[in-house]
Amino acid sequence: MTIRSIHRDLGYFYVGLIISFAFSGILMNHRDYWHPEKYTIETKEFQTQLPKESEITETFVKGLVSDELKIKDKFRRHTIKNEKLRINYERHEIEIDIKTGKGEATEFRKTPVISQMMGLHKNTSNWWIYYSDVFGLSLIAIAVTGMFVFPKGKLSFKARGWKLAVAGLLFPLIFLLFLA
Repeated sequence: MTIRSIHRDLGYFYVGLIISFAFSGILMNHRDYWHPEKYTIETKEFQTQLPKESEITETFVKGLVSDELKIKDKFRRHTIKNEKLRINYERHEIEIDIKTGKGEATEFRKTPVISQMMGLHKNTSNWWIYYSDVFGLSLIAIAVTGMFVFPKGKLSFKARGWKLAVAGLLFPLIFLLFLA
């Protein structure tokens, strides 16, 4: 097996996963500005009365949401930060101002295909972790074998490629050292 055939065959085998990871990675880079993984179905404003912050327990939150807001959904978590009670369910996000009791409940759905692709980045099941490790090693192999696809001449790694590789390494290093 030649370097070219290793490079070619790994590239062919992983082309779908490379495109999927690249696309979902771009979307994840911008998730602070919009939520590509989900879209809003409905937003409702409401008014409620909350007890003292120390009395806002998981049991209280679940009762408030199911009894008063009539939301039936799978509970994830609740947090209190900056005088806001945030409640997360599988398909709902609720935020209530602790002082005023004014709140907003948002119902959302997962965006088909995009949500599943982004899930690849977050999946922690054992088999996927091992598959991702093999994928990562294969990407290293694709990168290394790619350096030798043109073994001689003005397009070779020795003549030209090493300069581009160094330039490509400088960007993340500069970011890590000075901007992060």
